[in-house]
Amino acid sequence: MEMASPGWTRNANSVAAPFTFVGKEVLRLFGDLGAITIFFFLACIRIFRSKQLPEIVNQIFSIGAGSSLIVMLVGLFTGMVLGLQLFYTLVKFGAVGALGSAVGLSLVRELGPVLTAITITARAGSAMAAEIGTLRISEQVDALYTMRVDPIRYLISPRVAAAIISFPLLTAFFDLIGMIGGYITGVLLLGTPGGTYWYRVQSSLDMTDVRGGFIKSLVFAAIISSICCFQGYFCHMRKDGFGAKAVGLATISAVVLSCVMILIADYVVTSFLM
Repeated sequence: MEMASPGWTRNANSVAAPFTFVGKEVLRLFGDLGAITIFFFLACIRIFRSKQLPEIVNQIFSIGAGSSLIVMLVGLFTGMVLGLQLFYTLVKFGAVGALGSAVGLSLVRELGPVLTAITITARAGSAMAAEIGTLRISEQVDALYTMRVDPIRYLISPRVAAAIISFPLLTAFFDLIGMIGGYITGVLLLGTPGGTYWYRVQSSLDMTDVRGGFIKSLVFAAIISSICCFQGYFCHMRKDGFGAKAVGLATISAVVLSCVMILIADYVVTSFLM
């Protein structure tokens, strides 16, 4: 039997190299997603252990109250931009009276949950990844093991619980302030009747829309808290850096991956709710 020539082997390897790289990256991605899912369920189980309430309240203040101002500011200007853009779009069709419906439905169904989640990721998610990563590289997580304290129960579970509680509340604030922003632009600046605006908001929204927005916010809370905590908790195992550099890279990975997963989950949840 003739042996394959070295040149043919090199050509075959060069042709297969891109597919090999893609395959490795896909397998690594699915492996990471599986690990994050297991990590999230372990954290959820430990939420109901004793003495968790004070730390959960502390994290609610950090994640929820600490993010409320920036969330409302983003919501205000999002509503104002929506009111401006939709007004000039609806004028072309003679349907300016539907401005309240368009603003309300856009915020409650889609923009409210998504932009709230991205805003919290930028502020609180990055802080979670950096804080837990710093604890990891400074060996404080190992010290918890030494003292027979479960690090997942002590560090991760309160953050997951606080995110699940805070996200729907912040989404509701975003929606409300966004509607007020649309009122400022559409009614106070552009002259749309105020009664018509609020009547359209009230008549076009029902509990199905509100429930769908809250379901999205709960899904985003689970995604962001688990990804950010996972990236920080295992930053010492990164191959592209160590020490302070690993913390920075873990924080970047947490924010980028969370934003991408928010958009993917938004499509998936919307397809089920429609």
